[in-house]
Amino acid sequence: MSKLQPSGIVAAFAWLVLSFLALPAFAVIPVSFTDTRYLALPQEHWSLQHWQAFLTSEAWVASIWQSLWIAVVSTVIAVAAGTLCAIGCWRLSSGLSEKIRSLMILPMAVPTIVYALGIYRLYVELDLVGTAIGVILAHAVTGLPFVVLTVSGSLSNLDPRLEQAARGLGASVRQTLRYVIVPNIVPGVLSGAIFAFIHSWDELIVVIFIGGRALFTLPRRMWDGINDNLDPVIAVVATAMILFTLLVLTAELSLRARRAS
Repeated sequence: MSKLQPSGIVAAFAWLVLSFLALPAFAVIPVSFTDTRYLALPQEHWSLQHWQAFLTSEAWVASIWQSLWIAVVSTVIAVAAGTLCAIGCWRLSSGLSEKIRSLMILPMAVPTIVYALGIYRLYVELDLVGTAIGVILAHAVTGLPFVVLTVSGSLSNLDPRLEQAARGLGASVRQTLRYVIVPNIVPGVLSGAIFAFIHSWDELIVVIFIGGRALFTLPRRMWDGINDNLDPVIAVVATAMILFTLLVLTAELSLRARRAS
């Protein structure tokens, strides 16, 4: 009888932990096909009535589009600022750059409820409470750490002599950034963009605090639905969000595999 190798034990343990974290979320999928009027597993047969209610509801569709464009705009801001910050820290390569990088990832360490309370007080003075631009800026700040971390990881594998060679051959700073640095960190930029987008798409607490009654993103409408009644449409939305997230992550992994090959 062959003995299990240490690498096999580690892989088995990793899959066990991953299953423990992910499988409970997939339990909502059969609930979305329930034939009852409350959150429960299908009793007599699987039904698409709640999917139909979700797709034909103007309120839910409007929330989807609202979440989508807020997430896209905040992701663009986070990617632009985070990429430039990571490149700047990479070029400095000093103790100051480490302090700046630590400061940039601070929003990830601060609890979301604390951040929401602080930014609410600031937004009251700036008259940004209840505005889309306020939510976009808040999501861009909280999405910034994901971009800084992933781009910094890509830059750590980039030889600084490539930039020096480009500058020595007469390339300007803009040309070096466009033709040398950015093409080599595309995977990190895309990874940061995906994580920033998913973070904004799923975020709830900041929207509750500073969105007011004017903004009803998809998580916000799900939250209100849970408070009012346990509508099975919530399970449909949760299933759609899980499938969408899996689709985005699969696309990223495929892109990485294609780039590596």
